[in-house]
Amino acid sequence: MSDAPLWTALADPHRRAIVALLLEGPRPVGEIAEACGLSQPGTSKHLRVLRDAGLVRVRQDAQRRVYALDPAPIAELDAWLAPYRTLWNTGLDALGRRLYEAPDNAKEPSPKD
Repeated sequence: MSDAPLWTALADPHRRAIVALLLEGPRPVGEIAEACGLSQPGTSKHLRVLRDAGLVRVRQDAQRRVYALDPAPIAELDAWLAPYRTLWNTGLDALGRRLYEAPDNAKEPSPKD
């Protein structure tokens, strides 16, 4: 995965909020703007970045533009992250084993220590 626009698109918290909202289903621009607390022109700019990165699709519905999440780039990102997730989980599993295998009779420091 070497698509820098995808990373750039997901770096912004407003765009991540839009992606999360679209996970629930397609929505028109006005509804996205209202739900995210953004102006309609600001929302349109964020949607353009998401569309350019391939994260959302748009369709015309009479006078409205309805945006939907395109799962393909997210699936590519998930596949790219899989080895790192395994590495992270291995480290967390090792930490968990150390914490659970710690002796129960370890002396707690007294207030005087």
